[in-house]
Amino acid sequence: MEAMKQIIQKYQHKRISLIEAGVTRHRSIFNGLKALAEGQSNSNLSKPEVVIIHDAVRPFVEEDVLLKVVVAAKEHGAAGAIRPLVSTVISPSADGSLDHSLDRAKHRASEMPQAFLFDVIYEAYQQCSDYDLEFGTECLQLALKYCHTKAKLVEGSPDLWKVTYKRDLYAAESIIKERISREICVVMNKKEDTDHVGHLLEEMLKIELNDVKVTPGTLCHTGRDVQHIIFEQCYNFVCVNDTTSDFQETQKLLSMLEKSNLSTLYSVVVVSVHFLDFELTPLCQTMEKLLQIRELAKKVKERNILLCGLLICCSQDKQKLQESLRQGAIIIAALIKERNSGLIGQLLVA
Repeated sequence: MEAMKQIIQKYQHKRISLIEAGVTRHRSIFNGLKALAEGQSNSNLSKPEVVIIHDAVRPFVEEDVLLKVVVAAKEHGAAGAIRPLVSTVISPSADGSLDHSLDRAKHRASEMPQAFLFDVIYEAYQQCSDYDLEFGTECLQLALKYCHTKAKLVEGSPDLWKVTYKRDLYAAESIIKERISREICVVMNKKEDTDHVGHLLEEMLKIELNDVKVTPGTLCHTGRDVQHIIFEQCYNFVCVNDTTSDFQETQKLLSMLEKSNLSTLYSVVVVSVHFLDFELTPLCQTMEKLLQIRELAKKVKERNILLCGLLICCSQDKQKLQESLRQGAIIIAALIKERNSGLIGQLLVA
């Protein structure tokens, strides 16, 4: 209970009530239903019309699936998500030999979430046997067995799989990274003309990342404000600085991100972009100032913000410039998709 309270406080969750678990799945659910039925003096719990039961080990439930099971439960009394079977289910005999197998096309895997009219599922749990409470796993079966309520089965999404084994944590992490990498906000001073190399980089990102939404943003109150984009929970920012060694725009953005608490749940990636014509200005003349990024990165890492620098060769030759911008877009895509904390504070060159 203390661990859960700390999680709620750390991630600033709202409208959460904690109820002591039971020693089995069904006893835990029954405890939750009793708390809803009886109300609690120290919480805002009250008896609902429909209750949803879900597994924490299925962290990727979509809102539309919740809506579908709730609507179906209101009409039929009970509803649950299902998925096609991946493997054929077989029944072994006592000596370990094959007894029979099920026709995979006729059966489905029962998933969560499941939804019920509260009175239906609460009555089922009040009537169910100690054996059911101890060894049962299927809530829909309890509603059928004790309340004669046939559940409506709703097709669930492929992401409803359970995090069961340690290897599943890596798959879950990969899904989270993919989801929060779907949008990039390109932040730059909108006073720059449209031919500025920053706008060319923005267009190159749109070409190279056709599966990612590239959104322009500004730190001032013109156009689409970054503050609004942060509020919409974009976790990836490319900050185009006015001059090669100037971190002013990046520092403004980092300050806004720190105040927003956006990075409490997921890491935020910030790529500070600088342009340099190597033919006109030797790299050694600007390197000392550009290495400030290391100190900046150390500071914001404590707030779960991953900061990297990107230096793009701004050649007068249009073909060379296009190639540098393309390489820059590829590097930005890799930083955002991998979200590798080992690369923070690095100054990469395209």
